Amino acid sequence: MEYTQLGRTGLKVSRLVLGTMNFGPQTDEADSHAIMDAAIDAGINFFDTANVYGWGENKGRTEEIVGSWFGKGGGRREKTVIATKVYGNMAADGEGPWPNTDKLSALNIRRAVDASLKRLGTDHIDLYQFHHVDRATPWDEIWQAIDVLVQQGKILYVGSSNHAGWHIAQANETARRRNTYGLVSEQCLYNLAERRAEMDVIPAAREYGLGIIPWSPLHGGLLGGAIRKEREGGAGARTSGGRAADALKNPAVREQIQAYEDLLDKHGLEPGEAALAWLLTRPGVTGPIVGPRTAEQLASAVRASELTLSDEVLSGLDEIFPGPGPTPEAFAW
Repeated sequence: MEYTQLGRTGLKVSRLVLGTMNFGPQTDEADSHAIMDAAIDAGINFFDTANVYGWGENKGRTEEIVGSWFGKGGGRREKTVIATKVYGNMAADGEGPWPNTDKLSALNIRRAVDASLKRLGTDHIDLYQFHHVDRATPWDEIWQAIDVLVQQGKILYVGSSNHAGWHIAQANETARRRNTYGLVSEQCLYNLAERRAEMDVIPAAREYGLGIIPWSPLHGGLLGGAIRKEREGGAGARTSGGRAADALKNPAVREQIQAYEDLLDKHGLEPGEAALAWLLTRPGVTGPIVGPRTAEQLASAVRASELTLSDEVLSGLDEIFPGPGPTPEAFAW
């Protein structure tokens, strides 16, 4: 496993990020523990979760599963860079958001950190991420709350998720005025089939020294050999709640994915592994989030991290999935 620095920080993290969203809803506790053990054995030290994972009446359950794994000892916590998130509604299931049980007010951030620490069974969070933009809370308030938590030793670094380029600029310019370190990472939707982040999110992140952590690297299973799996019995349609199957109903999308699978078949490459390997070639990318439900899916991701794509394959992928181009040229003369 290769390692890199997270953005402009001195923190060393693996080029693959273990996503835990399936732990609880899709994968039981014992199998989740086995996957985390396998990830550590493979050299993956960067785990990502969120306070809302588990969803519905089980929100918070995923953090609890990670926490029970930490509790088994054996250096598990010490070997792991743990990232979690705040923003989503954590009120009891069936209730609407009670005031200050969601978003990024100083009060909710304070409460959410303490609740995540309890569920994770740890005394600090390595990377605390804003799961979405809170348009109602000023950045001065957010950074004031974060500064207190950093001083208390409860969090070390702060990242964003699903933020636009101008949000990143606004956040870090405010942090600069306050002599605060600011955001060090951005977790965004980015893959071969969805490259709009290249227009402003990734340039802003690179300018401000943020590491890019792509989520949905296989675009809901579409880039994981969806057409081949469809032919083999519909597995591609089942992998992500039918999202891949729904997308393939569009003739233009089906033609594009068929060309993609044909290119990789010609070179003897597995589609899902090639899609992950492509992300690892992209400037500014720290590592994609992989969310395995099984040990075999994790093993496939590890193989992808060791894969080198030829110039011919990279060129072919760009032809099939052309990026938007640099800004402002992408939308101006």
